[in-house]
Amino acid sequence: MSQGKQYSADQIQVLEGLEPVRKRPGMYIGGTGIEGLHHLVWELVDNGIDEALAGYATHVMVEMLEDGFIRVTDDGRGIPTDIHPKTGKSTVETVLTVLHAGGKFGGGGYKVSGGLHGVGVSVVNALATKLTVKVFRDGKIYAQDYEKGVPQGDLKVSGTCPKDKHGTEITFAADDTIFSEGTTFSYDTILDRLRHAAYLTKGVRTTLINHVNGKKYSFYFEGGIKSYVANLNQGKEPVDEDIFYVDKTVDETQVEVALQYTESFSETIKQFANNVFNPDGGSHLTGFRSALTRVINEYARKQGLLKEKEENLSGEDTREGLTAVILVKLPNPQFEGQTKNKLGNPEVRGHVEQVMTEYLSYYLEEHPNVARKIVGKALLAARARKAARAARDNIIRKGVLDGASMPGKLADCSSKDPASSEIYLVEGDSAGGSAKTGRDSKTQAILPLRGKVLNVERARLDKMLANNEILNLIKALGVGIGDSFSLDGLRYHRVIIMTDADVDGSHISTLLLTFFFRYMKEVVDGGHIYLAKPPLFELVKAGRKNSVFIYDEAELETKLDDTIAARKKDGIKVNPEDERYKQAGFIEQKRYKGLGEMDAEQLFETTMNPEKRVLVQVKVQDAEKADAIFNKLMGTEVELRKNFIQANAKFVKDLDI
Repeated sequence: MSQGKQYSADQIQVLEGLEPVRKRPGMYIGGTGIEGLHHLVWELVDNGIDEALAGYATHVMVEMLEDGFIRVTDDGRGIPTDIHPKTGKSTVETVLTVLHAGGKFGGGGYKVSGGLHGVGVSVVNALATKLTVKVFRDGKIYAQDYEKGVPQGDLKVSGTCPKDKHGTEITFAADDTIFSEGTTFSYDTILDRLRHAAYLTKGVRTTLINHVNGKKYSFYFEGGIKSYVANLNQGKEPVDEDIFYVDKTVDETQVEVALQYTESFSETIKQFANNVFNPDGGSHLTGFRSALTRVINEYARKQGLLKEKEENLSGEDTREGLTAVILVKLPNPQFEGQTKNKLGNPEVRGHVEQVMTEYLSYYLEEHPNVARKIVGKALLAARARKAARAARDNIIRKGVLDGASMPGKLADCSSKDPASSEIYLVEGDSAGGSAKTGRDSKTQAILPLRGKVLNVERARLDKMLANNEILNLIKALGVGIGDSFSLDGLRYHRVIIMTDADVDGSHISTLLLTFFFRYMKEVVDGGHIYLAKPPLFELVKAGRKNSVFIYDEAELETKLDDTIAARKKDGIKVNPEDERYKQAGFIEQKRYKGLGEMDAEQLFETTMNPEKRVLVQVKVQDAEKADAIFNKLMGTEVELRKNFIQANAKFVKDLDI
């Protein structure tokens, strides 16, 4: 082996203390964007909730302070302050500076904990420019300061407190050299997290205070996850007002489940382990689904609601319209990664399955009216599924969804590389014609949409497949639909919704977004959906050929103010009697109400040119909130929609009727 290729000890980098966290923060908090930033708060909140789960805390409070600082306080036991036998330092300093040091590694500190890895507070310390910890114990206040994870002195007694006061308070500022999208925390994001924590921990109060603007909110839910299900179903029509609830322990696993069916077509299931949300599911979700499907089929057979020759209801059938919250608490959870997206403990599947099978069977027997409604809804779902399958098979037989058979209205791009290709979903044939003429045909495809597409919030898949506009959209994207969906087939990595800047255009955009959210959420989650932002105004300056395009009212005001100020500075007299646009020296101020008012060249330059256009990427940061909004706007409850419009009307500056 040549000297240059030798692999020896001096080539191995050893990172000490908290260096690995600063070197590779994504490994510990999932990323350095906004989600990673907020993960710092979650780590501290979860520590407080762990104290509550252990029976020692009743209140967890988050405060947003000046200069971006965050303070998290709990009234638990307080981190121990004595000298740790292994490190020779205070236990507080050990917990804050040593990865995998904490009360969650079998030392008897916690029976149940959400912070499996025990790296939470030390990671926050590593990624904070400044951090101060205070511990309230035995009538004393202990305090210690840190900078980028490095202690600025020993833990010291900084004052006294009432003998019965106990807990931990941590104040920190995130390091802006670490976080790529800034260090501004979201009040609403933290508020949602604290609301969930209160739902999942009966008898615990959570509070958020924003000291910058004076906002304050507290949560306390005696009903726990039953209250959570009721909240998730706000605005939906329940099959029955009763909410099924069970709370039982098998071996050392506590299984808590609440569920209720509604008349909607989508399912909403939230699964948590030790109060940590697991968006990718895991063994608890698998056990729940398996038991639910089996119990409903057994009941339907026993009661003669499912005939002998009929095939069993599928899991999908039994979950249509279902809202459920699954919460398991166990001593040693096995999560995938530090962000805990999926629960891996295989034994939990059996525990959840056992509890659900026994107690849901009892519930259906004791509530025959509710049981018949649930089975009836599942039977309707099964018929619709079969109709949708027949419709899809018929469509496939005719080659409608084949890549070789694209919609007649689609003007495809010549590029076959999805990463460099984009498709514009354009409102109306007129704008579609301009877009086809003005586009860059190498990378830009155009699909005109006629009228308003189907509201899929009120339609099952079988009805969708009978709608030409929806079919054309599915066919053009190439991803399929339902159980044939595959993101791998996506033909364009940018799907751009381009509608008029008026009420009708907004409605069409919302209908399309509803479709993507309900039936192609992976496309949304992949960051492939965009909204084009066409200009609202065109300003043509006197004596000039080039126009100035303005995209919103605020930009117009700024532009006019700047121009008037410049004219005054140049000594040009401004007549206060003239209209503002004439004062500014413009010969025309044109207000665009539709894409069709622009010719092909203008449409490309203002809305489609990658170098000049304004695109808004659609992201779903909170699926639960998005689900509620789509239900309000597109569901069957007129009163909810009316209330939403009334509550938000004050934010609308200009409304075209």
